Amino acid sequence: MTTTLAPPPPHTTPPPSRTTPPPPRTAPPSEDLRALALRHGLTVSGARPPLPAYVRQLWARRDFIAAFATARLTAQYSQARLGQLWQVATPLLNAAVYYLIFGVFMNAEHGVPDYVPFLITGVFVWTFTANTLMAGTRAISGNLGLVRALHFPRASLPLSLALQQLQQLLLSLAALVAILLCCGEFPRWSWLLAVPALALQTLFNTGLALVLARIAARTPDVGQLMPFALRTWMYASGAMWSIGNLAHGGRFPEGVVLALRCNPAAVYIDLVRFALIASHGPDRLPPHAWALAAVWAALAFAGGFLWFWQAEETYGRG
Repeated sequence: MTTTLAPPPPHTTPPPSRTTPPPPRTAPPSEDLRALALRHGLTVSGARPPLPAYVRQLWARRDFIAAFATARLTAQYSQARLGQLWQVATPLLNAAVYYLIFGVFMNAEHGVPDYVPFLITGVFVWTFTANTLMAGTRAISGNLGLVRALHFPRASLPLSLALQQLQQLLLSLAALVAILLCCGEFPRWSWLLAVPALALQTLFNTGLALVLARIAARTPDVGQLMPFALRTWMYASGAMWSIGNLAHGGRFPEGVVLALRCNPAAVYIDLVRFALIASHGPDRLPPHAWALAAVWAALAFAGGFLWFWQAEETYGRG
């Protein structure tokens, strides 16, 4: 007797399970995310830090500021045959040209004792201010690649350029001292007064460089106008002639003469002359010269630093 096996039952798909889908995941509120980021030290990219934190960041990068200034100073004349000698030769050649124009042709040395030290001191001190301000106009606009690639306090750039110009001035002062000795000026205790005078001038120059760095970051054409403005300011600051001589003969009102003598560039020039040149006595200084120098330095540096910091997040954009 033969038995026949029944065919296997057809394959049936089990009915789909009727499980409840998981609820949609909702993102945490933005306030919670912000608190989480702050708790782990995260900050908004490119945001302006508070002023105390900004100052701490600058202090932490003081080595970079000094190294950047020194590197630019070294590279400035790296392609020239005379190299770093141009650091001293450039202001000396400028002084020689001004002596020919003002001392010989225009007789500006009339009534000015020790005119050669008077002129060279004025030219060196003025060049420090002019070069710092010109460098400030290029601090951001001339380093856009660095600004856009790296995150660092942008004030590092104008500060380093101001430091570069101070380093260049110190090199030039060696030539100035040699000229003073050749002209019969001997070291005196008053020469030490040049240190606070130049320190105040450095603060003043740095403050204006910060202002110009912010302006030129948005309006690069400012750099093209600066040579004309600086040339006018130089002639009004008595770098090559004595402002005090204008008061003789009543050719100019006393108010105009006082305004010229109290302009910051003239104040710093006069203070350095007072420190280094024996014949440039206190009678050739404007009233309260040291107080004026301190006020100009404080206003320029504090105002310039704050104004630059307020636009910190905008540099390198647009």
